[in-house]
Amino acid sequence: MLVLIAYPLLYGVYISGFNTNLLNKWDFVGLKYYIQILSDTEFLNKIWITLKYAALVVAGNFVVGMSLALLLNREIKFRLLFRAILILPWLFPDVVVALLWKWLYNPLYGLFNYLLQSLHLINTPIEWLDSQHFALFGVAIASVWKGYPLVMIMLLAGLQSISKDLYEAAEIDGCNKWQLFRHITIPGLMPVTLVVLILETVWWFKHFTIVWLLTAGGPINVTSVVSIDIYRTAFQSFQFGRASAMAVIVFVICLLMSYVYRRLLETNDQ
Repeated sequence: MLVLIAYPLLYGVYISGFNTNLLNKWDFVGLKYYIQILSDTEFLNKIWITLKYAALVVAGNFVVGMSLALLLNREIKFRLLFRAILILPWLFPDVVVALLWKWLYNPLYGLFNYLLQSLHLINTPIEWLDSQHFALFGVAIASVWKGYPLVMIMLLAGLQSISKDLYEAAEIDGCNKWQLFRHITIPGLMPVTLVVLILETVWWFKHFTIVWLLTAGGPINVTSVVSIDIYRTAFQSFQFGRASAMAVIVFVICLLMSYVYRRLLETNDQ
């Protein structure tokens, strides 16, 4: 824990106080970078874009994951086969997922444009990832395809932990399917749901790979999430101190979101 978590974290905080190249230049600047970043409207706008991206992906993961978990929790044929197939996107590396969806979105030979043109729904190819209105949604859809299996597995485990006796007793009392879902399934899944919500929100708030490979932050910074800004600041502009300060701010935001979720979890437990 000290070597893999505490030391890198503390070293990142330490670097944020210097104008440094990590070799022979260590000019102390104190809180200068934090003040500059928090007063930079462009950085705040990228935080807002990141929040929208994370919200879209987390919401999509929960909708798809919950739907599939409810389906796989039923007694259907080939259930184990479906579980194995539906978990595959989670096993693919982010790079493979990004390249796959970049091919699907390609305006010249992508599958989406081919299908739409074959059905005579469009006359000219659509440049999905170059559209200011669709690019963020397009990246979010690819991220949902990658991320829903984890939510599905966790919620499926939660569903299987709910006693069937509760459903049988409620059905005897005359509850319909909606009432069963609302009064038994949702409360029974709440502890698992809040834990998954913490993991999902933090993971996608700081995600980098899929967004970078699909759009690199474009078009016109529509998909420029904060992780891309940190990458460019550190490894293209070589401003390691400023990049570290940005990373610390992202860490604090993730910590605050986790704290809010924890408070909700503690309230629910009580």
